Parts: sequence; C-alpha cells; structure tokens
Amino acid sequence: MSFTIGIDYGTNSVRALVVRCKDGKEFGSSVFHYPSGNQGILLDPKDHHLARQHPGDYLLGLRKSVKGALAEAGKKPGFSANQVIGLGVDTTGSSPIPIDRKNRALAMDPKWKRNLAAQCWLWKDHTSWEEAARITELAAKHRPAYIAKCGNTYSSEWWWSKIWRCLKVAPKVFDAAYSWVELSDWIPSVLAGVEDPLKVKRGICAAGHKALYSDEWGGLPDKKFLAMLHPKLAPLRDRLYGKAHDATEPAGRLCASWAATLGLPAGIPIAIGEFDVHYGAIACGVAEGTLVKVIGTSTCDCAVVPMTKKVADIPGICGIVPGAILPGFFGVEAGQSAVGDIFKWWVEGICGGDAALHVTLTREAVKLKPGQSGLLALDWHNGNRTILVDPLLTGGMIGQTLHTTRAEIYRALIEATAFGARAIIERIREYGVPVKRVVCAGGIAEKNTLLMQIYADITGCTMQVAGSSQACALGSAISASVLAGVHKDFQAAQKAMVKIKPKAYVPNPASKKTYDELFALYRALHDAFGGVNRKADLSGLMKELLAISKKSLARS
Repeated sequence: MSFTIGIDYGTNSVRALVVRCKDGKEFGSSVFHYPSGNQGILLDPKDHHLARQHPGDYLLGLRKSVKGALAEAGKKPGFSANQVIGLGVDTTGSSPIPIDRKNRALAMDPKWKRNLAAQCWLWKDHTSWEEAARITELAAKHRPAYIAKCGNTYSSEWWWSKIWRCLKVAPKVFDAAYSWVELSDWIPSVLAGVEDPLKVKRGICAAGHKALYSDEWGGLPDKKFLAMLHPKLAPLRDRLYGKAHDATEPAGRLCASWAATLGLPAGIPIAIGEFDVHYGAIACGVAEGTLVKVIGTSTCDCAVVPMTKKVADIPGICGIVPGAILPGFFGVEAGQSAVGDIFKWWVEGICGGDAALHVTLTREAVKLKPGQSGLLALDWHNGNRTILVDPLLTGGMIGQTLHTTRAEIYRALIEATAFGARAIIERIREYGVPVKRVVCAGGIAEKNTLLMQIYADITGCTMQVAGSSQACALGSAISASVLAGVHKDFQAAQKAMVKIKPKAYVPNPASKKTYDELFALYRALHDAFGGVNRKADLSGLMKELLAISKKSLARS
C-alpha cells in the first residue's frame, strides 16, 4: 500500500490529508488555523482593501497539519509514515511573497516582521486596483496579446499589480526583496530545501493565470513593457524565472531536514504547486464538459478543453492557460470575489449571529418561494472578479420594505451569488467552452442544500457535490500519486481516486421560470452599475420585482 499527502493552504487555515493512492481513501487529516491577525488575515482599519498574511503562519501550519494528519492516519491499520511516497501542495492565489537571496520570506526577518508590505499579499488584497488598471491600459496599447488570454482586464488580485503596489507604497521593502514568489511555489520549494530563488520551480498555474506568463512570448512580460510600468520592475524579471511547469514536472524532492521534522521519508517527490481550486478541480473529476465550482469565501470556476482544440479568447475571465489544471488541456478559470464571505458578513457581521444563526436563517429561507420577497441583490461585496473584473464595484440590494426580514435578505444574497454564477457559465459557453454538468466542492456545497437547489434552479444545471470534503487537498494528493508513478496519468488517477456524492440537485422547472425573469433584471442591474450599459433605464425595475412577488405569492 502507498499513500500521498495533500497540503491545502486556504484563506484562514491550512489542512493536510493522508490519502491511499489505489482508491483515494482518506486515512487522516488535520487543520491548523493561522494564529496571526483576524482569523489569520492581517488587516488595516484605514484601508479595507488590504489583506495580508504572515509567512511564519504557513511554516508553523505546515508542521502542525502534516504531523496531525500522520498521527490520525497512524491509528488505522495498514498505515505507516514510511509508506508515504509523495506530497502535493495547493494554495490561495495570487498570493505573492517578497523573499531574500536565500529564499526566506522577508517577513521572517525581525526587521520586517511587523511591516504589512513585507508579508504575503493575500489573494483578496485589492490595494493595487490603480496599478491593475494601468497595466490593463498599457497592455491594451502596447502588448494586447498579454491580456487577451486573461479576459482583456488585469486584476488587482494578481501578481504584477501587487508587486508594483509594493514598490510604490513601500519602496524599502521592494528594495530589500531579492525576488518574489507565489505561495503555491514557495511552500514546495521550502519542503525541497531550495535556498536560491532562481532555482524555485514555478508552476504554470500561477504564472499563466496571474503573471502574464506564456511560452508564446518567451515567458514573463518583456523588460521593455515592465519598464513602462516602472524602471525597477524590468531588472526584477531576471530575478524571477524563465520557465514555468505543469503538473508532470516535480517541484523537487523532500529534503532531509523537513523529512526529519515531519517524520516522512527523505527524497519523496513534491508535486508542482497549483492554486487550491485547480487541484480541487482534479479531485472533482474535471474533464471537458465538466465545470467545477469550489465554493468557499470566494468561488472559483474551472473548466478544461483539450489542447488539440482551439479556444477563443474570452473577455472578462481569469485566463486560458495550457496545462494550468490538467496537463494536455487548456485550463479555463473564472470566479466570484465573495460568496461565503457575503453570507458571513450578513449573518455574523450585521445580524451579530454565529453558526446557529446560519442554520436558523437557512431554515426560514427554505420556506420562501422564488421571487416572493421582492428582493434582488448584486454579489459585488468584494468587487467583481468575472466578468466585469472591477474591484471597486460594491454590493447592492433592491426592493427592501419595512416588512423585509433577515431570512429574505439571506436568501436574496444566496440568489445573487447564483445569478453571478449563471453569468459566468453563459459567458464561457458563449465562447465555445462546453458546460454539460457542474460539480461543486467546499463546505457550503456539502452543508447548504438550499444554496445548492437555488444554484440548480438559477443556472439550469444539475449540481453534483464532490465526494471529498477536502477536495483541494485530495487533488494535491492525486497529483503526487501520478508523479510517484502509482498511476500512469491524471485520467487514470482520477478514475481510481475521485468520488462524487450520489445526491444531485436537479433544476425545478417552475422555480427556473421565475428565476429566468429575475435573472433578466439582475443582468439589467449588472450591466448598468457595471458600466456595460450606461444608458440603461432602471425606472421600472422595482415595480417589476413587485409584480414577480405578487405572482409568486399567488402560486403559494
């Protein structure tokens, strides 16, 4: 018997999962919550766009989570740590880290420990929105190919905008950093004992989707273009990387010191780092025609198309990158900047509740009919990632009265995220990417049956749920099993190790009919406030919502 370990770095915690290679059975898991900041996130009360994390939390979490998962697995017959033959790592992204000449995170130096700019710039940090807009403007004029593959709009969530922002607001930090590295590349390099930033194996996932990397133009953006942004960015290119790799290439092998720390065999392969949702997609059985949605604090959507086919550039998405999810396939990524975060904001931040209130409001919201409340919301509480790509957009709620309840608002917020999900599906279908089934992963997909049914009714797609509650970690473990030679390729590994829960959420025709009416109004709001239709007439929208509500109540 052989096992691999998947290590999944999320927004608030890191979890490790011990998996049997032959069938994907999970033998042990452990979660470590980051101790720094607010639920692991370093914030600035003067700037709500800022979100950073201390790299020391990642290293502590690496030790705690892996050793905890091994301890749990050790209680089961047939397991021992010397049977672990590989490791895989997935993380949030784009989450770049400034590092020194020896590949140490700058924030690990006491001099920079409390400097927010020296930390990991977490995926949800939007402080660089001005830089992102300027990158989009300059690329459109001088290097249109650069942004054509990432939806024609560069995002404040991504690599270059964050590094440029650091250079602007914290030049001493920028100058102190020898190089920068994605979290998804840094953790594998640490495990491999790499002490030279130039020798860190970079993954095509992060490079292609967030750093404007493509083999078509020789890797990263050229120095002339980077100098247009800022003269200091051009020489940085030489201290980054020349080649990015897909998951057929190992990031390295477990070094002796980390092997001793974790209690694992030295020299076992470490899979190339990918973003959490990309490896999560593998664990959900992603294939052509299957859209994977990982629903968490935000939502990321992944699809693949064989590289033997031509894929059109798709405006407003997060990228089309060869080999980014599955080797041999174009990886197509889209998503929403806030989903679970919106529900958390309403229930815990505004209503002052806890997990019990989530349950209570869900139970009350189930009793409501589609359209009954007369409410319609926009899901932009943390900006719009796809298809408008604008971090300065904000949420909204139309149709409230003195009789509106907490549960009605809760349901309207769920519906808003589902409308956003439908907009994404319609956009990628419009450009030839097939979506025949949807597989969802994450705690929300597993636990909230109301949300899953609403998503089915609004999108018109049957919704399935991943068999593992830790799909991202499982996907990392699957990648490690392929590298270790247990399975000949990813398709064989998926066939052996991926499970889908038997329950499926099928669209209700009556509900879908009502939601089609509401979606038309959502798109009117979306296009008007998103700047797509600046001449929109929304004067009748409130009364249309009332008319839909009246019809809904008449049917109940």
